[in-house]
Parts: sequence; structure tokens; C-alpha cells
Amino acid sequence: MIAKPATKYQPIAPIALTDRTWPSRSITQAPIWLSTDLRDGNQALFEPMNGERKMRLFQELVRIGFKEIEVGFPAASQTDFDFVRRLIDEDLVPQDVTLMVMTQSRADLIERTVEAVRGAPRAIVHLYNATAPAWRRIVFGMNVTQVMEFIDQHVSHLKRLTDAQPETQWTLQYSPETFSATELEVSLRACQTAIHAWGVGPERRIIINLPTTVENASPNVFADQIEWMHRRLAPREHVVLSVHPHNDRGTGVAAAELAMMAGADRVEGCLFGNGERCGNVDIVTLALNMYTQGVHPGLDFSDITAVARVAEECTALPVHPRHPYAGDLVFTAFSGSHQDAIKKGFAAQDPNGLWEVPYLPIDPADLGRTYDSVIRVNSQSGKGGIAFLLDREHGVVMPRRMQVEFSAVVQRQTDASEGEMTGDALWNLFQSTYLASGPDAAIVCHGHRLADDGQGIELDVTIAGARQTLQGQGNGPIAATVDALGLPLRVDHYEERATGTGANAQALAIVEAALEGVAGSTFGAGTSHNIVTASVQAIVSVANRLAERREGARAATASV
Repeated sequence: MIAKPATKYQPIAPIALTDRTWPSRSITQAPIWLSTDLRDGNQALFEPMNGERKMRLFQELVRIGFKEIEVGFPAASQTDFDFVRRLIDEDLVPQDVTLMVMTQSRADLIERTVEAVRGAPRAIVHLYNATAPAWRRIVFGMNVTQVMEFIDQHVSHLKRLTDAQPETQWTLQYSPETFSATELEVSLRACQTAIHAWGVGPERRIIINLPTTVENASPNVFADQIEWMHRRLAPREHVVLSVHPHNDRGTGVAAAELAMMAGADRVEGCLFGNGERCGNVDIVTLALNMYTQGVHPGLDFSDITAVARVAEECTALPVHPRHPYAGDLVFTAFSGSHQDAIKKGFAAQDPNGLWEVPYLPIDPADLGRTYDSVIRVNSQSGKGGIAFLLDREHGVVMPRRMQVEFSAVVQRQTDASEGEMTGDALWNLFQSTYLASGPDAAIVCHGHRLADDGQGIELDVTIAGARQTLQGQGNGPIAATVDALGLPLRVDHYEERATGTGANAQALAIVEAALEGVAGSTFGAGTSHNIVTASVQAIVSVANRLAERREGARAATASV
């Protein structure tokens, strides 16, 4: 029990909204999505993204389908300023995507921010100031009247600057920071001050963004706050009502869902819930929750594993294995009763009917995931035992996703033999699954030669019975080998380890890859005293395994 009394905390009073309508509503269409991964998400990282990682994540956000992307805080960071300028100067922003930049309400910062997006065809400038009583009293020493004068002064300054650049279509986003802790009358007055100073009209919209800067009440209270504002903002037809939920209470997704029912048109958040403290609302979960209710979110998460890998690489934050929809273990049941119900559900599922597989709220195939790990019968100790034996006896440390994949192979073997699998038997099965390249394999590699600069490779291979020499280029042996094979192969993960010690030590290379037209990803491995040789073998291995999966899928389709 917590030792100190809870009476030191002040509960948020309920909203006097006796005729609330949101409880009887449903979400019937996707909101306008705003990704703040490159701003709110980036500033929450222990090591903020450099320009290269920001660019990769920006491109992934565009690919997913975001039409509004908050790309930084250019007045506060030269890295952000340079990144925004690069997007504009190099014409890297698609015509249907609008950049948003954030600034505090300070004249010099506003001027620097406008300069950052100068020349963009469209731009949203996100202006904010805190409005809650504690911030007014403790941080700024302002009364309510002074806060309103402050808002009018800085919005008017922004308007003068942007009016002088009519070649850009400007939109103001105003956020009364700490909205959820602010008196509603003060929040409304702040927003109306911004609306009036900006001068909204049919060709001049404004985004009013209402954040739970710190989530401090249950989601129903936030929904009441949003409906109260939704009814009173004017002119409402020229206002895009946006929400920016944080997750301090762990209810960010629920708050966003109820806010949409209460009148919100737009949602700001991050992939997988990244953000300060407990994070922003998780757009992946929010979007896929909608999808399971028959509402397409307008975002492409059909290869959720690839999205997760990009996010992990760019942010250096792992996606939890139990993360909704995206975690490596969310479609893996270890309970025998769950496994039995899932298997029966698959057997009864009508391919053209509603999804009704027990324990699976979404079809894993819709997210680019396979059923391999779902339908195996295994226990946590069984999977852990496989990894433990291979590590202890052969020095093989598999990535977690490879453990899940290989445990299904082991399960099929043990089911067939009805016997115990020893460490040596496990090693033999690992070799035959990931290391062997028999004469019947689609690709047999006899050798390779790496260019002196490490950027090119020559492969001696047999493909479909014909021995040939292939050449490829890339920024390393992995990329060069993929280029030489000429396959639409995407490498999602690569790692190398040493097995054994001393003169017996060998390099073990492990790759995870996906092949265009083949659902899911899989693993390949290679081992050699030479790490380049091991890497080439791993690529050939995974290419062969994906080719087998593709042929199996074609055969299954042909037999239907």
C-alpha cells in the first residue's frame, strides 16, 4: 500500500453536462490524422533522431498514409530547422501532405519558425501557450486577462508574418496547452481569442487542438470537456477540432476514442505511443481498433512488422512483445485451451465471412503476419528451453522473433516423433532449417568474391540447375548480395554473433527478411570463420526459405 494519504491530490470535478450525447454515438469514420513522431516523439527520446533517421521515419509516415505530419520545432533546434528546409528545398514533400511546425508564443521564435517553412505550398504553424491555473500562477505569473492579451499579441504577429507570404497556404493550429486541467470557460476564451486574431473564414481555417498535456482524469471527463467545447466554438464550420491525448493514466487510446464520439475531427499521436513521460496516444492501436469495428482508418498497417522495425530503428525504442496488434507475441497463445479454440476457429472460419476466430480480435494476415506462431501448441517453458539449449550447448542466441518461428518447427518435429528433443537434435534441426542449402534449393552458392572497396560482390551460384556468376553493388556485403540475386528482398534485421571460442570460434550471421508478394517475414542464417561468408550464406538461406513459402502459397492457391 502507498504510505502517504491520497488526500494530497485534487480530483478533477465532473463536467456539468447533463445532456451529453457522446455515450450513444459510435465512431463511423476515420479522423484527420496528425503524426507528431518527428516532434513530440523525437523530443522524448534519450538521443533525438539525427537528420538521416528523421528522413527515414518521415518517408515511412508518408508511406503509411499520413497527410499531416508535424516535422519539428525549428526555432528550438538547428537540426530541426535544417531538416524542415531540406524537405522543402529538395521538394521531398508529396503534394497531398502538409507539414506542421511548432513554436512557443514568443516573437523571435515565431519569426524563425515562419522562416523555416518559407516557400512551402502549404504549412501549419502550431502555436501554443499553457492556460491552466497552476501554470498561470507558478510558471508565468499571469492572470486570465493577461493570458488573453498574450494570445492575441502572438497570433496577430504570426498573422502579419504569414500574410506577407501569400504564396503559401497558411493554417494556424492553436493549442491551449494543459487544456484538460484548465477551466472550460478559460479554455474557450483562449481559443476564441486565437480564432478572432487569426480571422477565420471559408478560405482560412483554424485548427483548435485540445491536449491532455498531462492526463489527469478518466476518459469520460475528457469526452465531456470536448463535447462542451465542440458545442461552443464559433464559427464551428471553419474550425477543425483536434485532440492530443497523452497517456499518463494509461487511457490515452480510450480518451481519443471518446473524444471522437464527442465531436473531435482530428487526432494527434505517435506510432506505438512514443512521447514524453508515458507517451502520446498510440495511433497504431487507435487506428486498428477502428479497423476491427469495420471502419477503415485510412492508414496502411498491412505490414505491421515492417512499420515496427522502422520505428524501432529510428527511435531506438523497442516495441513491446505484448504491444496491441504489433507485438511479436500478440498472436501467440501458450495456453492449451486457447490453442484448441483457435485451431477450431481456423477450421470453421469462412474465408468470405466475418472474422470469428476465438481469442484473435483481428486476422493476423491483415497485418502481414502469418499463422505459424498462432496455431502451434507450445508452452512458455518449451520456447524458453529451446533457446536455452541452443545457447548453452552451441552458442546460438536467436532473436526473439526467430525463437517464436523456430519453436513452431520444433513443435512439428516433436509431434511427429512423439519423443524428447535433445540439445544435439535441436542443433541438427536448426542446421537443416536455417543453414543447409541442399542441391534441390532454389539457389546454391558455391562461393563469392568481395570487391576491394566492400561495395560490390561477385557470386558463384547455381539457380534452377544453371551455374552462373552474378554481380551486385551496395553499401556492404548484405546489400550487395541482395542486389546480385535480383530479388525484391527486404532485409528487416541483421545481427552477427560468435559461436565457440579460440580456434573453433565461428561467426554466425542471422537475417530477417521479407519477399514482395509473400506474407510475413522469415529468417536465414549462415556460419563461417569469415563473417562476410556467413552473411552471404544467411541471405541465400533466407531467400531460399522465402522462395519455398512463395511456391507453397502458389500451390495452395492452385489447388483451391
